[in-house]
Amino acid sequence: MHAFLRTERLVLRPFTEADADHLFALDNDPEVMRFINGGAPTSREEIGTAVLPRLLHDYPCLGTRGFWAAEERGTGTFLGWFEFRPLDEHSCAVVELGYRLNRAAWGRGHATEGSRHLIDKGFTDLGVERVTANTMAVNTRSRRVMEKSGLSFLRTFTGDWPDPIPGSEHGEVEYRLTRAEWQQRR
Repeated sequence: MHAFLRTERLVLRPFTEADADHLFALDNDPEVMRFINGGAPTSREEIGTAVLPRLLHDYPCLGTRGFWAAEERGTGTFLGWFEFRPLDEHSCAVVELGYRLNRAAWGRGHATEGSRHLIDKGFTDLGVERVTANTMAVNTRSRRVMEKSGLSFLRTFTGDWPDPIPGSEHGEVEYRLTRAEWQQRR
């Protein structure tokens, strides 16, 4: 299958319908989903009707998708996914960076590695002007990945949580990196 991006240890490739079982396992690990939905399980039906369609969506300004399956280079082991999706479907100026990896991939630098390479590709090949990323304020591991990927803390804000989960009372944080900031660091 065609790879969107290859790094030293990762291959990011487009999702296919055949990834449903991987997504089901990923989204049913309570620790993986702790800061997403409080660890609630995701049904197979929801994977097929909501999750996969979102991950299979093409963005006209990118000429490709905004979500990619992450595999370990060499073994092909499914690790999770990365998001590098335009906030406006028709403009690549601002993209959102995200990642969801299985626990076996945690603490090994995969999230930072994939994020850094996506950011570089965005600024060099995709016409991106700003990368943004959000997480719960209490999600220190994800915040650290954002920082190690070159993003800077911008603000804390309160989202509208229809079903609050533990930690949501502390709000969310937004990080960002502009093309100019990225160029200065190179």
